[in-house]
Amino acid sequence: MPESHASTNRLAAETSPYLLQHADNPVDWYPWGEAAFAKAKADGKPILLSVGYAACHWCHVMAHESFESSDIAGLMNRLFVNVKVDREERPDVDQIYQQALALMNQQGGWPLTMFLTPDGAPFWGGTYFPPDARWGRPGFPEILERIAQVYEEKPDDIDKNVVALKEALGKLSTPEAGGQVLPEAGLQAAQRLARQIDPFHGGLGEAPKFPQPAILKLLWQAWLRSGQAPLRQGVELTLLHMSQGGLYDHLGGGYARYATDEAWLVPHFEKMLYDNAQILDLLTWGAQDASEPWKRALFAQRARETVDWLLREMLAPAGPGGPPSGAFAATYDADSEGEEGKFYVWSAAEVQEVLGAEASVFAEWYDVTTDGNWEATNILNRLNRLEPGDPATEAKLAEQRARLFARRADRIWPGWDDKVLADWNGLMIAALARAAPVFGEDDWLTAAERAFAFVVEEMQEDGRLRHSWRHGRLKHPATLDDYAFMSDAALALFEATGKRVYLSQAETWVAVLDRHYWDTENGGYFLTADDTERLLVRPKHAHDNATPSGNGVILQVLARLWHLTGQASYRERADATVAAFSGELARLFSAMASFLLGSELLHDAPQLVVVGDQSDPKMREFLASRWQISAPTLVIQTVTSEENLPRLHPAYGKSRVDGEPAAYLCRGTSCSLPIVDAQDLKDSLRELRG
Repeated sequence: MPESHASTNRLAAETSPYLLQHADNPVDWYPWGEAAFAKAKADGKPILLSVGYAACHWCHVMAHESFESSDIAGLMNRLFVNVKVDREERPDVDQIYQQALALMNQQGGWPLTMFLTPDGAPFWGGTYFPPDARWGRPGFPEILERIAQVYEEKPDDIDKNVVALKEALGKLSTPEAGGQVLPEAGLQAAQRLARQIDPFHGGLGEAPKFPQPAILKLLWQAWLRSGQAPLRQGVELTLLHMSQGGLYDHLGGGYARYATDEAWLVPHFEKMLYDNAQILDLLTWGAQDASEPWKRALFAQRARETVDWLLREMLAPAGPGGPPSGAFAATYDADSEGEEGKFYVWSAAEVQEVLGAEASVFAEWYDVTTDGNWEATNILNRLNRLEPGDPATEAKLAEQRARLFARRADRIWPGWDDKVLADWNGLMIAALARAAPVFGEDDWLTAAERAFAFVVEEMQEDGRLRHSWRHGRLKHPATLDDYAFMSDAALALFEATGKRVYLSQAETWVAVLDRHYWDTENGGYFLTADDTERLLVRPKHAHDNATPSGNGVILQVLARLWHLTGQASYRERADATVAAFSGELARLFSAMASFLLGSELLHDAPQLVVVGDQSDPKMREFLASRWQISAPTLVIQTVTSEENLPRLHPAYGKSRVDGEPAAYLCRGTSCSLPIVDAQDLKDSLRELRG
C-alpha cells in the first residue's frame, strides 16, 4: 500500500490526471517549466525527469514502488530536482528525451527516466527501474546515488555525454533531403512490408505486436492501386485476428494498445483514443471491400461496436461530474484495483454465475476454461472461432455478452484520463466523418461535427490552437500534429457534408503552420512553433510512431487542398515537404507510411465532383454510390454550380445535365463525360481507383 504523507507537492495545481496521480507523492515534484530549471541551477543539482502517462501500467508500478516510498523519495529530493511530465500533454518534451535514450542504445518506452543538467541537456537515462536489485538490474536507489556521484565527481564525463547527445539530437532534427518520390515508391514499400506479415496470426514481426495502422493503410492502398491480392490479404489477416483476439474488448467494444503475444490473445489492456481512431478507418475500408462477405460483416460489426464504446464512454466532461463537452477523452487505464487487466478478465465460475446453464455454449465460443488462458483467468476471445456462427447462435451470444457487460459494469473501473487533446480528437473526428456515410450513421457525423466545434470554440486562443484542455483549462501550445490532424479532420468533414466552412478552417490552420512551423532553410514542418518555449532542439521528422507523423499527415492535407482548390501554393509547399524528407526513405521506409501515402495522394489522386442541389435525391444517390467502395485517395467536392469550382480545376465549367445532378470523375487535368446514373458512377469509381 502507498505510504501516507501529509501534504501535496506542486503537481496539485496541474490539470493532467497523470500529474495529479503524483500530487501527493513524498517526492518534491516540479512540473516541466522554468521554475524547475532555476531551482536546479541555484542548487547545483542535476534534474531527474520522469515521463509517463495515466494509462501506463509500468508507470504505476514504479510510482507505487519508488515514488510513494518515503525513503526513496527522500533520496530523490536530496540529490535531484525532480520533474514529472505527462507525455500526452508534452509530446515535444517526450520526443526529445526518447530520442536521447535511443542514442544511448537503450530501448525507449514509459516510464522514461532521464537525468539532465540544469540546462535540460540529457546525460544518462533508462525506463523502469525496480526499487531494489532484481532481474540483473540495479535498484533505483543505487542508480540515484551513482548518478549523483558521477555528476559531482566527474563533470568532464558528463560534459562529453552532453555534447555528443546534443550534436546527435541536432542531426536527427535535420533529416536527409532528396528529390521527388516516384509514384511506385509506395507500392514497392508495401510489397517489402507485406513480406513481414505473420502468415498465421497477422501483424508485423513477433511479440509484442502493435496494430501499426499506418503500415496497414499503406498495404491496403497499394492493393487498391495494383490489385495484388497478398497486400489485401495481409491487412485482412491482421485486422481479423486483432478483432477476434483479446486485443478487442468483446463486451464493451474498442481495441487495446497492443498485444504481448504473437497471437493477439493477451493485450496490454489500456485503451487509447488514437489507436481506435486509426483502427476505425481500417474497419471502414474492410467493411467496404474485404474479400469475403463474412469478413465485411465482421469488420462492420466491430466498427459499430467501437463507435458505440466511443460515444458511450469516451465523451469528456465539461467539468468535474458535468455533462459531456462533445469532445473525446484520451485514455482508459490498463489497471484497476492495482492489477493489470482485472476489469476485463473472467473466471469460469463468474461466467457460470451470470449465464447459468448457457455458460457452456458461451465458454466454447469465447475460450473460457477452468484453468484460464492467462494467469489463471480468461481473456475473452474468438481466435479459435474466427468465422461467425449461424444467425441464431450469434444472436444468443450477443444476448449473453450483454449480460456479462452489465455485470462487469459493477466492477471497479480502470482509471480514465478525461483530458481533451487536439491531435487525438482530430484523428477520431476524421475517422468518424469517413465512417458515418459508409454505415449510414448520421449520429456519428453529428458527433464528429460536435467534437470539431468544441476544438474550434474552446481550444483556440487568439486564433491559435492549444494542445490540451481539461475541465475548462487550456494547457500548452499546439504542435504540428494538432494542426495537421485537425486540418485532416476538417477536410474529412468537408467531403462528408459539403460545408465549405470546414475547407476554410483547414486553409486557416495551414496558414498558421506555414507562418510558425515551417523550416525556411530546409523545408518541412517543425513539431513546435517558432514563438513557443525554446527546447533543447526543435524536433522535425516524418516517421510514424503510435500516431502518424505530423509531416506525413500535413502532406496529405496539402495534397487534398491542392486538388480541391487548384492553388499552386499548396502544391509548392507539398513538393517542398516531400523533398525535405525523401532522402530518409531508403533507410526508414517502414516508418514513413503516412509520408508515402501523402506522396501518392499528391501525385495522382482521383477526384469526384458532383454538381447539383444538396437536397436532390439523385445527389444523395451519387454520394451513396461513392461510399459503397473503398477509395481512400478519392477527393470529393459537391457543388451547386460550376462557379463554385476554382478556374484551374479540371471540372470547371462542368454543369448539370438537363437540370439534373451530374457527376464527373477527374484525374490530372482531364475529366470524364457527365455520369447521370448512380450505378454507372459506382462502376466507374472501381475502375478509376486502380
